[in-house]
Amino acid sequence: MPHAVRPRSLPRPAPVPAPRARTPRVRSLIDADALSVLHRAARILLDDLPRLTDQLVALLQDREPAYRSAIENDAAEIWQEVHRSLRHSIASLLDPRGVRDAARRCSWKIGATRAEQGLPLDAVLHAFRLGGSLVWQSLVDETSRAAPEDVRLLVHVASDVWNFVDEHCTVVADAYRQTERQLAWRRENRVRLLAAALLDGTSRIADLPETALALDLPEHGRYVVVAVAGGFAGCPGTQAALAPGVRVHWHRSGETDYGIVPVPDGTEPVVEDEQPPGVRVGVSSAVEGLAGVGEARGLADTALSLCPDSGGTVRLTEHLPAALVVSSPDLGAALADRLFGPLARLEPADAEVLLDTLATWLACDGSAQRASRRLYCHRNTVLNRLRRYEQLTGRSLSRPFDLVEVTLALTARRLLPR
Repeated sequence: MPHAVRPRSLPRPAPVPAPRARTPRVRSLIDADALSVLHRAARILLDDLPRLTDQLVALLQDREPAYRSAIENDAAEIWQEVHRSLRHSIASLLDPRGVRDAARRCSWKIGATRAEQGLPLDAVLHAFRLGGSLVWQSLVDETSRAAPEDVRLLVHVASDVWNFVDEHCTVVADAYRQTERQLAWRRENRVRLLAAALLDGTSRIADLPETALALDLPEHGRYVVVAVAGGFAGCPGTQAALAPGVRVHWHRSGETDYGIVPVPDGTEPVVEDEQPPGVRVGVSSAVEGLAGVGEARGLADTALSLCPDSGGTVRLTEHLPAALVVSSPDLGAALADRLFGPLARLEPADAEVLLDTLATWLACDGSAQRASRRLYCHRNTVLNRLRRYEQLTGRSLSRPFDLVEVTLALTARRLLPR
């Protein structure tokens, strides 16, 4: 901060007639006299510091509502803070260089502390200006009492006194904003960590109340997790995956965004069926409470894995057989090999025709007529291909158990890597 009092420098030589010889001497005498008056009054104020502190605390309580509650909660702490700040301010009038660093540290600490406590920055700056006004008025009052004729000399140091106040307001504001940014980062990081633990299933039961508060979600109730990958992942537009107005907490993990969505009893989250090209959305089934969110995340991942690359929405509750297959890929692959292994003796193209016919027939609810229209062949051709499959594998498509196995095996063939 600049000196509380700066001796005025002599004018630089210039190519104009030099000023009269007495002018600099007169100004130097005025500066010296002003400094003497200022120092004399400042020493009196230092001796009277407790009374000044009481005055400023009373001013804060009367004129600054934000400080009023702080004083009521911890009057002793506020008094000590005000006392330290006034002591550094007045000492800076006597020894600007010697006190400068300590005064700045004091102001920085006040700005940081008040940011941590949540006092508005405007209130803190107002408090500093009230302190500056009190110190200046006290200097004027003391000089008026001791030597009224010297009051006029204080005019020559007024700008330096107020420059000190302005600089320390800047220090306070910088400390406040830096601390505010750090606190915001810590809060955001804490929220990320709590949400990650929730989705990973590693949250402790004892942490759930804090997690609920930090994420602004109820600890109890039903939840689903929505997994979003593709065009919206990591963007503010992720919310577009859900209908407007749906309450959700988003968390980024890798290339996927996870939405933790509370759902009232008897309802389902409103997730749009149609998504922009390439946006894939998987919706878990509902779980109970925040404690179940980790399980729901796994279910949402399973639903997402069923979503085609072209995009869209897959709700796990509508694709449970497929979810069973992808949840146990080794078993799914073993089932497909058991059901379709005998077709390996055929030419690959012949085997592909049989499997496509089988899948189309199942998609048409077992109607050979409808399947024939999709495959552009005669109904009897479809029936012949189905009988050939039965002969090659020993399975019967009229037996429910075999039909279930064939359906799951076709799903595994479609979804699992070969």
